[in-house]
Amino acid sequence: MIKLDQLLTLLNNQSDSLLVINFWATWCKPCAEEMQEFLRVEQEFENEKIKFIYLSLDFKRDFETKLKPFAEKRKMQSDVLLLDEPDYDAWINMVEPTWQGSIPATLILTPKAENRNFHEGQLSYIELKKLITTYLP
Repeated sequence: MIKLDQLLTLLNNQSDSLLVINFWATWCKPCAEEMQEFLRVEQEFENEKIKFIYLSLDFKRDFETKLKPFAEKRKMQSDVLLLDEPDYDAWINMVEPTWQGSIPATLILTPKAENRNFHEGQLSYIELKKLITTYLP
């Protein structure tokens, strides 16, 4: 579980890797459908400098009963984090001012957070792959 200060650190992306943050929840049907596409793309780019983070907006009380089983069933290898900040209005504009709050949503940050791309809504395999390759050297 992470709090707002840890989210802000992620958004600053001071690493040397491309960062792909997927905002989702286990109760969101489009999120669950999209997850398979993300995992497929993640496997294809496993030798690139890309870090995938799956940032769940599930309720804190559902961490053990829903989030962990979801991640284990899909054999998710990358970071699966739960954002423990239930007041969306307090942080959503910090992620992206144009974000209306719907999920799934994806934020791609280049190293040192020099460039960013935000997509609200479900991404297909092809759309996600195209977005990522745009930012690869």
